[in-house]
Amino acid sequence: MRYTSTRGQAPALDFADVLLAGLAPDGGLYVPERWPTVSPDEIASFATRRYAEVATDIMARFIGDSIPRADLAAIVDAAYRDFDHPGIAPLRQLDAGEWILELFHGPTLSFKDYALQVVGLLFDHVLRRRKLHMTVVGATSGDTGSAAIEAVRDRDSITAFILHPEGRVTDVQRRQMTTVTSKNIHNIAVQGNFDDCQALVKQMFGDAAFRDRLRLTAVNSINWARVMAQVVYYFTSASALGAPNRVPAFAVPTGNFGDAFAGHVARRMGLAIPQMIIATNRNDILVRLLATGTYRKGAVFASVTPSIDIQVSSNFERLLLELENNDPAVVKARMGGLEQSGEFQISPAALAKMRAEFDGCAVSENQTLACMREVLTASGILIDPHTAVGVVAGRALWRERKTPMVYLSTAHPAKFPDAVAEATRGEAPLPRRLADLHQRPERFDVLPNDLAKVKAYVEARATS
Repeated sequence: MRYTSTRGQAPALDFADVLLAGLAPDGGLYVPERWPTVSPDEIASFATRRYAEVATDIMARFIGDSIPRADLAAIVDAAYRDFDHPGIAPLRQLDAGEWILELFHGPTLSFKDYALQVVGLLFDHVLRRRKLHMTVVGATSGDTGSAAIEAVRDRDSITAFILHPEGRVTDVQRRQMTTVTSKNIHNIAVQGNFDDCQALVKQMFGDAAFRDRLRLTAVNSINWARVMAQVVYYFTSASALGAPNRVPAFAVPTGNFGDAFAGHVARRMGLAIPQMIIATNRNDILVRLLATGTYRKGAVFASVTPSIDIQVSSNFERLLLELENNDPAVVKARMGGLEQSGEFQISPAALAKMRAEFDGCAVSENQTLACMREVLTASGILIDPHTAVGVVAGRALWRERKTPMVYLSTAHPAKFPDAVAEATRGEAPLPRRLADLHQRPERFDVLPNDLAKVKAYVEARATS
């Protein structure tokens, strides 16, 4: 399997090189040259197989001969060994035809664990084999950071720097990152929003000399390996509900579009998902794009769903390549327009394609909190606010009631105690392994939204 850049000006690479590169040197994102396929019989067989076995099967199609199959199977087994549910990504019935896909059974209580626990071990495997050391640089709106840190902590082959927007993640999310004492982990609170953090990371990768000197790599969903691993739970949940004969619709809370794009990839591989719903909050760039054909950055608003507080959805660039007939020159021009003017227009044909693939819904704060309260009252299930965004959007746009609807539950409610208290006047206790989180000492540095200062900080610690 070979990978090319969405902007068409970087050499094609195999999986292992894409894993280590993260962002392509031309500023684009790597995508496979072709989509591997999964047959209907294979999809049906997933219902009776362990999650780790299905994950190995799906990911092997993207990895090719970069990593031996036996090594990959061992990596995947190790990645999911400490998840706290035997089904790894279980379905829980919410109501007639409605299911919650629980993606919070990993060590940091969010869906990011499902990819990053694998990615951390893949990094370590490739780096040890090549006798290399890499510098991981990532930006987080809340959950990616702790999942990435958990995945790479204490690894001699990696030094990691995670940027988060100061004051714009929950106390639990911040502490899950900043209480890690591993010497190879560095937390940076940037005086800005998530888009500022993401822009700093992209600019560091855009400095070729800096990137090569520190051997930078990324753990955000700009790294293809993240998307690849997230494809798996679309297949496992669909097969559990009767696929390929009966494939559910999915409502996906999304900010950076990685999880929603993973569902798109599952479709391309042969999973006939009848409806994909992009669920977002007031930061609704993708919903506005679906309505108008214009991709326009706006102000980033803080909300009770901080992981969606994003106005530049990086993974949309991967979809954009397909929407624009796989023409990287068009993608390069569109993204150049975004950098220069803060917006671009997609062609009418591209907009029609996107509308055929996705529906979109922006959910208000009041709707989010009301849904949390309603679901708890009706079913006894406490959901986090991001999951509530998915439920509201899914119920609003559900086209065919005979088709099951799956809501991706992307985080444990304990990560958002303020939202839980406001919505339900109750509490969501942390799991036992995190019970003392608020007593643990924190370690992080606050830096201005200044590329030169952030680069100096990273270089001083990556090379010391």
